[in-house]
Amino acid sequence: MGTLFGRKPPDSVHAVEVIDLPERHEASYFVCLEDWSSEMADAGDHKASWYAQMKEKGLRVKLAVDADDVPRGMIQYVPIEQSPALGHDLYMILCIWVHGYKEGSGDAQRQGIGTALLEAAEADVRALGASGIAAWGLRLPFWMRSSWFKDHGYVNADSRGIQELVWKPFSADAIAPQWVDESPVAVGTPGKVSVTAYKTGWCPAMNLVYERARLVAEELGNDVDFSTIDVTDRSDFLRCGHTDAVFVDGKPLQRGAPPSYEKIKKTIEKRVRAL
Repeated sequence: MGTLFGRKPPDSVHAVEVIDLPERHEASYFVCLEDWSSEMADAGDHKASWYAQMKEKGLRVKLAVDADDVPRGMIQYVPIEQSPALGHDLYMILCIWVHGYKEGSGDAQRQGIGTALLEAAEADVRALGASGIAAWGLRLPFWMRSSWFKDHGYVNADSRGIQELVWKPFSADAIAPQWVDESPVAVGTPGKVSVTAYKTGWCPAMNLVYERARLVAEELGNDVDFSTIDVTDRSDFLRCGHTDAVFVDGKPLQRGAPPSYEKIKKTIEKRVRAL
């Protein structure tokens, strides 16, 4: 889905206003501001369905719009009790993204927009009376880098593989968040390739993976057992600890950018031949 904004400030900052998500920009938000991308149509309507549920559970979304009211960046965050982490009286950032492609509205990264979004979210969370804010980040140098958050005053709270859970407490009595323990991945019918999808729908990139894997399983027929486990409800998520990920015979299908339909098919077909 692209890279997060650069660490160093630019020579000139693109003028933007940070606003709460208005109805007129919901469709753009549902595809991570990539309205121009035909690929996004393949992600289905999962994000819209998730949004309809989560906006009643405390989801907050802000956009950075330019002088022509074009969205250039976005941030979304929820009460940590509705997130993939454990904690109390905190909010958690699920995603912060500044448009970084030449297509559409053009590359808006390295212009201070990410920092503006982060500061607006922090101010909002403080005003809501929460004791701090958390975020997940990757140790690798691309999207949602944990180092970017640390440059903005966040500290490590918990780690799992290449994922770090970072946070910024607002009060002395704030309690650090933790990752939820992951249970073994559910498997399907013996004698078939098991494709297990844990889904909430919040991320269009993961929705692409889900839809492509589902179509591949449908095409390959009886040799593949495809199952969807909806973990939008917090209690369902806590039972397994997995969210928005697809597994083939218990192994992650994706470890980076969304794989193409062809690559997913090749992966699953290899498992079918090994039956």
